[in-house]
Amino acid sequence: MSFFSKPNKAKPATASKAPTDDKHMPWIEKYRPRSMDDITAQEEVVQVLKSCLKSQNLPHLLFYGPPGTGKTSAILALTRDMFGPELMKSRVLELNASDERGIKVVREKIKNFARSTVSGNVSGRSVPPYKIIILDEADSMTGDAQAALRRTMENYSKITRFCLICNYVSRIIEPLASRCAKFRFKPLPIEQSERKLASICDQESLRYDPGALREVITASEGDLRRATMFLQSAHNLQQGEPITVPVIQEIAGVIPPDRVEALAESWSGPGATYETLKRTVDEAVWSGFSAHQIISQIHDLVVGGEGTGNWTSLQKARVAQAIGETDKAISDGADEHLQLVSFMLQASQIMR
Repeated sequence: MSFFSKPNKAKPATASKAPTDDKHMPWIEKYRPRSMDDITAQEEVVQVLKSCLKSQNLPHLLFYGPPGTGKTSAILALTRDMFGPELMKSRVLELNASDERGIKVVREKIKNFARSTVSGNVSGRSVPPYKIIILDEADSMTGDAQAALRRTMENYSKITRFCLICNYVSRIIEPLASRCAKFRFKPLPIEQSERKLASICDQESLRYDPGALREVITASEGDLRRATMFLQSAHNLQQGEPITVPVIQEIAGVIPPDRVEALAESWSGPGATYETLKRTVDEAVWSGFSAHQIISQIHDLVVGGEGTGNWTSLQKARVAQAIGETDKAISDGADEHLQLVSFMLQASQIMR
């Protein structure tokens, strides 16, 4: 499994320290893979990258997929195996494109690093005669910056390789994407994520109730990095006590299933009025639940079909459409409370 925190400043990648018993170290750092052999997920991607490592013939790379699936970890593990911890400092440049995404960064920082030549023999050791530039969150780069990066990739391809990392490959311009070997990182299987979290619990001597790890994975929506953070937060909160499902739900901000079902029943029942629906929304908001979380879990309830056996397919489809419109409005900055009340009224009309 693989997960890395993302640096905010442009600087050469530094070698990672070996795992320690430092209780203050974040677990996402402590338990991240140190080499390609440590990565146990994304088998197809790892197999191809190991072949590139063996031949030292690395193309430009484009990693894409959901957050927390090992994209950044994979390239850093590859470069560590390729150059060694010390040589990584001068051979690898890691940039977070979401912070430094303009054309000026491409023309100055990236171009200056890409144009310098390196030797293929260092201290009697044979290493690839090129450097690697890692652009994390490359889908946040402006169109002009991506166009400028295309020319840089062409001009310095003999001495520099690029690895673009993004969540949405559709936001990478086609001329740039066509110059890279694409690797899709799939969401991690629940069983593999559970084994990884169980391994962390064993090493940290954590006790947990049955179903707690599965709840961590569900709450993190397949993001192993976030799941590990939830696990560490639960450990700090419990202070040696077993980790329980309610504790995970509290940390992750997950709404208890019975509360979600009560929300659905309030607008699907015959007595649904504006006053009752607004009061239901007020109670949910005052309980500290975010509007996005409420909408997300209602969506899962509607799509999953649990407790909605008497709803028709058309009603479910129309409610799902209303959910999408409400979620879009909230993401665009609309008032959460008003949007929730509006959605509840729409759903009530659909159920009549």
